[in-house]
Amino acid sequence: MSKIFSLSEAGSIAIHSMVLIAQAESKLNVVKIAERTGSSKHHVAKVLQRLVKDDFLVSNRGPHGGFELKKPADQINLLEVYESIEGKVEITTCPMDNLICPFEKCILGTVVSDMTQNFKDYMTAQKLSDYLQ
Repeated sequence: MSKIFSLSEAGSIAIHSMVLIAQAESKLNVVKIAERTGSSKHHVAKVLQRLVKDDFLVSNRGPHGGFELKKPADQINLLEVYESIEGKVEITTCPMDNLICPFEKCILGTVVSDMTQNFKDYMTAQKLSDYLQ
């Protein structure tokens, strides 16, 4: 089955982990996050370390260690988290990145750039704090 939008496992882990950490009353470790997301603890650890490197999380080792947000949940939007893992979302006029189109009019019109802009707008508007109970 074909999908218009695809989210990598790493991107999904990042977004879901950030929400779980924001919701947590205490630090969450890799094992707990892996259990909640149904992901490999090794993959979760790799993704979370990237988020630490990009200043979204603070990591503490030890028996009472785990991850916590580096800044308040209302100051982190989902696009920032997504781009930390997936790379910057760019709006292009050609979905194939062709400099020269073989047609006078693009077959897909502006649908790809419109969808990309809608995605960016949506993800920017969504703060981690929107998912706190």
